Amino acid sequence: MAADQGARGTARQATTHPQPAAAGTPLVLTGVNVVLPTGVVHDSQVVVDDTKIAGSAPANATVTHLDGLWAVPGFVDIHNHGGGGASFTSGTVDDVLTGIHTHRLHGTTTLVASTVTGDMDFLAQRAGLLSELAEQGDIAGIHFEGPFISPCRKGAHSEELLRDPDPAEVRKLIDAARGRAAMVTLATELPGGIDSVRLLAEHGVIAAVGHTDATYEQTVEAIDAGATVATHLFNAMPALGHRTPGPIAALLEDERITVELINDGTHLHPASLQLAFHHARAGRVAFITDAMDAAGFGDGRYMLGPLEVEVSEGVARLVEGGSIAGSTLTLDRAFQRAVTVDRLPVEDVVEAISANPARLLGRYDRIGSLEPGKDADLVLLDHQFALKGVMRRGEWVVDPQLG
Repeated sequence: MAADQGARGTARQATTHPQPAAAGTPLVLTGVNVVLPTGVVHDSQVVVDDTKIAGSAPANATVTHLDGLWAVPGFVDIHNHGGGGASFTSGTVDDVLTGIHTHRLHGTTTLVASTVTGDMDFLAQRAGLLSELAEQGDIAGIHFEGPFISPCRKGAHSEELLRDPDPAEVRKLIDAARGRAAMVTLATELPGGIDSVRLLAEHGVIAAVGHTDATYEQTVEAIDAGATVATHLFNAMPALGHRTPGPIAALLEDERITVELINDGTHLHPASLQLAFHHARAGRVAFITDAMDAAGFGDGRYMLGPLEVEVSEGVARLVEGGSIAGSTLTLDRAFQRAVTVDRLPVEDVVEAISANPARLLGRYDRIGSLEPGKDADLVLLDHQFALKGVMRRGEWVVDPQLG
């Protein structure tokens, strides 16, 4: 929750004015470099018909020339706590909508709202509020990060509110989410952890290994039980060791695991990111923000759940103890950094930022690529991979022709 209420109100005001791409008329974006699952097609076009990507342009289509821009699928963020000065973890419905819109302005057209550790009754109440927004299509689901995590690797979570992953309590949160629970992060080595992983898998909810002090062997057991995601790999878990490889080695080597990476230049050394891509390949990486309220808003004092956070020069840390407390990252910055600093192929970045998280959510039939029949969710980037336009379901969120 931001201290600057006036600026926050300004951010909220911007949420209500998406413009139709072409007032119902089919739209052709020409001269763009289109990133498809089969590769890059230079000097090509994207056709939008109503809310969908179309295979060909009707005779009545409006043609817009965007020579030299990159056209990539809308970004999909499966781990996000807020933005625009607003919190998904404790804010009102209006706050949540402000945060969602802030991230849409930065290319995230599909977003999972993440909570942080709290009292179980509060989290159940929170799940009820967020599930309504999921039912309306504003978010793609709910991610519970905590309270079922290790006190040894708690990061920016309140230790007194942590608890073992009792399957009955895990089920309580799933039920409170009314079918909209997308993911639960667990320290699977804790009592009840493996049974909770099995419970989540049975209910079609992603079990993510994170904020964990597990050994290599314990992590393998969790994967065999049904865990499929590594919550922000490398962060909030034991370091990779040559005699005690810990969870990182198990998560990187197993083809069943998708690894989350926070590519903000703070959470990961570039060599760690390269290590993850080398072992998991692009097909098992999901770029996330792990954003908190300050994303797209600015430095200052905020609350992350019950804990106070100081954001300085874009880095969020707990006031007490100094632990990194989420990020101020937006996915357009993660994309640009991945291509220009990390020198990853554009196609690999698109997999990590759009296709793979869409698959995890079971939505790749609708989002995650610019193929005919899918939702018209796309991002336009310039030759330096800076954001120039955002479209969601056929409507401009950021119109490239209006700057």
